[in-house]
Amino acid sequence: MSHAPDSADIIVVGGTGDLAMRKLLPALHHRDRAGQLADDTRIFAVSRAGLDHAGYRDKVTAELRAVAGGWSNDPASPDHRFLTRLHHITLDVTDPEGWGDLVDLLGPPDHRIRVLYLACAPRLFGPVSVRARDNGLVDERSRVVLEKPLGHDLTSARRINDEVGAVFTEDQIFRIDHYLGKETVQNLLVLRFANSLFEPLWNATGIDHVQISVAESVGAGNRADYYDGSGALRDMVQNHLLQLLCLVAMEPPAGLDRDDVRDEKLKVLRALAPISGEDVHRHTVRGQYGPGLVDGTAVPGYRAELEQAGAEPSGPSGTETFVALRAEVQNWRWAGVPFYLRTGKRMDRRASEIVVQFRPVPHSVFPQLDGATAPPNRLVLRLQPDEGVRLHLAAKHPGPGGIRLHPAALDLSFADTFNQRLPDAYERLLMDVLRGNPTLFMRRDEIEAAWTWVEPILDAWRGTPRGPRPYPAGTSGPVAATALIERDGRTWHGDEGE
Repeated sequence: MSHAPDSADIIVVGGTGDLAMRKLLPALHHRDRAGQLADDTRIFAVSRAGLDHAGYRDKVTAELRAVAGGWSNDPASPDHRFLTRLHHITLDVTDPEGWGDLVDLLGPPDHRIRVLYLACAPRLFGPVSVRARDNGLVDERSRVVLEKPLGHDLTSARRINDEVGAVFTEDQIFRIDHYLGKETVQNLLVLRFANSLFEPLWNATGIDHVQISVAESVGAGNRADYYDGSGALRDMVQNHLLQLLCLVAMEPPAGLDRDDVRDEKLKVLRALAPISGEDVHRHTVRGQYGPGLVDGTAVPGYRAELEQAGAEPSGPSGTETFVALRAEVQNWRWAGVPFYLRTGKRMDRRASEIVVQFRPVPHSVFPQLDGATAPPNRLVLRLQPDEGVRLHLAAKHPGPGGIRLHPAALDLSFADTFNQRLPDAYERLLMDVLRGNPTLFMRRDEIEAAWTWVEPILDAWRGTPRGPRPYPAGTSGPVAATALIERDGRTWHGDEGE
């Protein structure tokens, strides 16, 4: 059972940015409404916006009114209490002489823990950590939260880890991946390790293959300039999708203490079969969306969005907005079981899901009139939208005249079953930071193992003159991605009409 978090000073560097306004502050506000912030917890937003405390509170109020629901101006309300926690400090964090106002406002160290949330560019992670230490803001009870992307490649990731690690110990560093805070991801652990039904089948004997898909209907938009230096492999696969793969494939942990789960995830990353050289062209597909229709609306292609964002590429962009790949975990549990990963922007739907397809029955005693057999069982875990779990089974179609098989599903919707608002992933993760629980955060060796596996793919792509394969916006991606899985006699879940 989780204990109540300690009193804290939460310092958000980038406190007027998109992440802070859309995710961090609404998450803290919801937890405050639920009574989960200690009475004397304070929140300090650091930015170059030039706002005073009242101006910042007005800005936050406007944002929260739109998402919180039932806002109250009553001085006795939780909403008013949350606003009184907020303070804004105008500061250029790169200026070693400009930290005095923040230091004075925080005051001398007291009983509060100090959380430094770096919602800023990764190149600033190291310098801001050093400035915080040099200004007396770091002690043994301090914590730092790092947002992705953590580096551009293995070398830059190691440099960031070295710089931050020179100020904070590994136990004080919380590398956040918001996918690990989603209810469905938590329920994957419960499904596997709190129920006896699936674990005996959770191996190469019972499972045919696994699919992990994160599809977005939106494009790069106003992030196109940033995105062009990243791409889907760095932005999504290296962190989100590989983390989900680890949770599906890992061995049962000894417990849920600080490093039990992370130790098992690291073993999976180290067991991934390398994809390099010619294997990259056989086992990966990269694509880039062009103009098309999304929900009946005409949208521009990636190249046009890049130009609209003010970028000035010297030629056609080689940045991938779509990736599909075939991975294998080389250990006894998963030998021969392919893991298909797919993610893209401007797809035909918005959906994140994990699909575990079990092997078909070895012999059907229910012959079908049309010669078809019952489809294999599938376990589908929906991360978004409508978080939940669906188990696809074969059932008898009602009526006389013999047994006719019909696919049916047992469907667990978390919102319907528990009849309550589902907390956002950041709510869970921020509370874990305050409680000092790092289980759902990435350790340094995990980050570097993931980069070690991804880098050969990036190198091979750079070494070929062929760029990303085009696909129209509003579709399921390049045709080559369909061929990737169909070569193995399988089909992407959702593309077969389910």
